[in-house]
Amino acid sequence: MKKIFNKWSLLILILIGGVILLVPYTDSKVSARDKGIYKDIKTFSEVLDLVKKNYVDEVEPHALIQGAINGMIKTLDPHSSFMNAAMYKELEVETQGRFGGIGIEITLLKDILTVVSPIEDTPAYNAGVKSGDQIIRIDGKSTKDISIMEAVQKLRGPKDTTVTITIMRENMEKPRDIVLKRAIIQIKSVKAKSLEDNIGYIRIASFHERTADDLQKALKEVTGKQHPMKGLVLDLRNDPGGLLTQAIEVSDMFLKSGGIVSTRGRTKSMESKVSAKDDGNEITCPIVVLVNEGTASAAEIVAGALQDNGRALIVGTQTFGKASVQTVIPLEDGAALKLTTARYYTPKGRSIQAEGIKPDIIVKPTKRVEERDNVWDERIREKDLKGHIKPAKEDGTKLDEAPVKDIKDPADLTNDNQMKAAVDILKSWDIMRKNLNN
Repeated sequence: MKKIFNKWSLLILILIGGVILLVPYTDSKVSARDKGIYKDIKTFSEVLDLVKKNYVDEVEPHALIQGAINGMIKTLDPHSSFMNAAMYKELEVETQGRFGGIGIEITLLKDILTVVSPIEDTPAYNAGVKSGDQIIRIDGKSTKDISIMEAVQKLRGPKDTTVTITIMRENMEKPRDIVLKRAIIQIKSVKAKSLEDNIGYIRIASFHERTADDLQKALKEVTGKQHPMKGLVLDLRNDPGGLLTQAIEVSDMFLKSGGIVSTRGRTKSMESKVSAKDDGNEITCPIVVLVNEGTASAAEIVAGALQDNGRALIVGTQTFGKASVQTVIPLEDGAALKLTTARYYTPKGRSIQAEGIKPDIIVKPTKRVEERDNVWDERIREKDLKGHIKPAKEDGTKLDEAPVKDIKDPADLTNDNQMKAAVDILKSWDIMRKNLNN
């Protein structure tokens, strides 16, 4: 069959081929690999040309190419994605912690759009959306094969506009439509409270652009009310993470010295090692960090840094296990590529990818707490996500692969046994230290 190359296919060959020509030919294996890539590009060009000319309806070449790019990125891992200009703008808004939407954390569980957690006091929360709900339609359109970024784009929108989600829930006989009026979702990253016996409590809900600044204010607020502060509970439960830079700044507030995190990827530019600096104003009281299966990414960096440096006791259950770094690369047309470019490691060189951080003291939530917060019996973790990357040692060699609502009232020790355990540990800290010194 005679090969016909139109201007679109030629453009693809020239652009992609130009990139390939920049790769040095170091041995015969590389050369053979590049020849295979050229062959695949030729096949792609032929398919594109055939679809354009013979598909039953006229198709837009740009949409076809965008679909091909999306398909390519989906073969990598669940955290890499291609974003068009509108999606990229949504991501930028999200990192600022304020946006118009319905107030839910979502993920893809077994290729089904699933609610991880509704955010407290938001339209979704107030309408009764619960953890584990499957969103099967948005405004009447199926969510089958939808990406996270596509779903976010459909769910967000201007304040007071409406969106209808169709959910399925365990023991629900048929799908249920829920009409939600969007609101301005203001995520309060840091919350602080004073507990009994001069014990402070700080919760970090996520890591946004203002998290470190908000934490600084919260620490001043708590320490200002308690002289001296005997201990601090740092609650990172159900914290999905966020900005790496903020995780580093937060860790540095509790450490006078020692490593915080290191990263390693395929390129030299992705290698880094960050250590704490002694600013002279770090708090010196004992710290207990609360974690669970919903503690992920940037929150795991903080927990790992404090654990490896012996600065805090980690209490709760094993964390989510997301130890990969995503780099957002803007493209010329306003779109962007969010690409997994490195793994991160704790100060002792541990890769917790798909494994998570194991607490020093394991305390599982009581059944009463699980029922109150409507937690799944089997919570989602990184290892459950399709296509997750494998863990690795710090030298890069591979290892075998071996979320819930916020606690409303941290002072409610009766219903929150993990909080009670943390407070009891801090109360007895001085007694234990005296016994050890004797």
